[in-house]
Amino acid sequence: MGNVSQQQPQPWPVASATGVGSWPGEDPDEAMRTIVGELPDLPHLPELPARGVGADMIGRAAGLLVDLPVEVQPTGWRVVDTPGRDLARAGSFLSYDLDALTEHLHAYEGPLKVQVAGPWTLAAAIELRNGQRVVSDPGAHRDLAESHLEGVLAHVADVRRRVPGARVVVQVDEPTLPAVLTGSLPTASGLSVLPAVDRVRVEAVLRTLFAAIDNAGAVPAAHCCAAGVPVDLLRRSGARALSVNARLLGRAHDEMVGDAVESGVGLLLGVVPSTDQPEPHPSGASGTAADAATAAARRSPGMSDPATIVDPVRELWNRLGFSPDLLSRVVVTTPTCGLAGASPRHARAALEAARGGARVLRDEPRR
Repeated sequence: MGNVSQQQPQPWPVASATGVGSWPGEDPDEAMRTIVGELPDLPHLPELPARGVGADMIGRAAGLLVDLPVEVQPTGWRVVDTPGRDLARAGSFLSYDLDALTEHLHAYEGPLKVQVAGPWTLAAAIELRNGQRVVSDPGAHRDLAESHLEGVLAHVADVRRRVPGARVVVQVDEPTLPAVLTGSLPTASGLSVLPAVDRVRVEAVLRTLFAAIDNAGAVPAAHCCAAGVPVDLLRRSGARALSVNARLLGRAHDEMVGDAVESGVGLLLGVVPSTDQPEPHPSGASGTAADAATAAARRSPGMSDPATIVDPVRELWNRLGFSPDLLSRVVVTTPTCGLAGASPRHARAALEAARGGARVLRDEPRR
C-alpha cells in the first residue's frame, strides 16, 4: 500500500472533527449552537431522540419516505394505509431542526453533514402489516428503497436551499447492515432468524442510493459502528467516506481499509467514548475528595489526552504504510457513536476531545 488517489480531494479541511449524529436534550437551537461552536470545520445536523417518537433515527427517516406511510405500533414502526399522528410528529421535529440549522448556518460556506437511516437498517426496523420485517420481503423492500431514495434527495435539496454555501455530506446510517448480511435478525415471533440477504442485492441497492446522492451534488458517506462493518461492500457501493468506530478496527480490517483509502475514500473514525464514564464515589470519600474522585472518573484516558485518543488511528496508519502527511487530510475524528446517551457535559467534552485529536493527527501523525 501507499499510493493514495488524489483525484477526489476530501470535502473537509485538514484536521477536521465532527459528530456522528445524535445529541442529548430536546432543544434543537441549543444543540445546533453547540455543534456549530465546537465543530466549525464540519458541523452536522443533530438528531435529538430524547424528544420521543419521530425524533429518533428510524422516525426521522420514516418521515422522509414518499407515499409509504408508517406509524408506531407496540412492536415498533409499521406500514399503514394512511399517514397519521406519528409521521406528523416526525415531520415537525425535522422542521424544527432545519429551522435551527438555517438560523445558525444560513451564511455558512463549507462541508455540512446530515444523517439518515439507510435502506437496509430502515427495512429491518419497519414491519409489514403482517408483523414481519420489510427486509424479509424483496418486493416490499424494493418499494421502500425507492421511496427512501426519493425522500433523501428531497431532504438534501431542502438543506441546500437553506444553506446555499454548503457542500452537503450525506451520512447513510447502516448499524443493522451486518445483521442483515449474516442472517442474525430475529423473526417477528423471535423463535427464528431471517435468512441473510444476498450481498449482491445489498450492494446494488446502496450503489443506486449513493450514485443518486452523488448526482445531486452531495457527498455519499456510510456509517456503521458495529464490529462487523462491511468495509469492502460499502466502498464498492460508492460511499466516498466511511464512518466507523476506530476501536473496533483490528488487523483483519487493514487490507479493506487500505483499499478504501487508496481509492480516495475518506475516513470518519470514532475515537472518543460516546457515553459518560462511570462516576463511583470511593467509600468514605466526602467533600472535595469525593468531587475530585468524580472528576477523575469522568476523565477516561481518551478524554483527557488527545494523543491517547488517536493512538488507534496512528497505529492503523502506520500499519497501512501511508504517508503521515496524508493522515489529517483523509481522516476526520469523531466520537465512537452518537451522543444521545451522554450527558450534555460529556457530549460537549467529546467534541472538544475529537477536535484535539484531529490536531494531533496533523501535528504529530507518528506516535
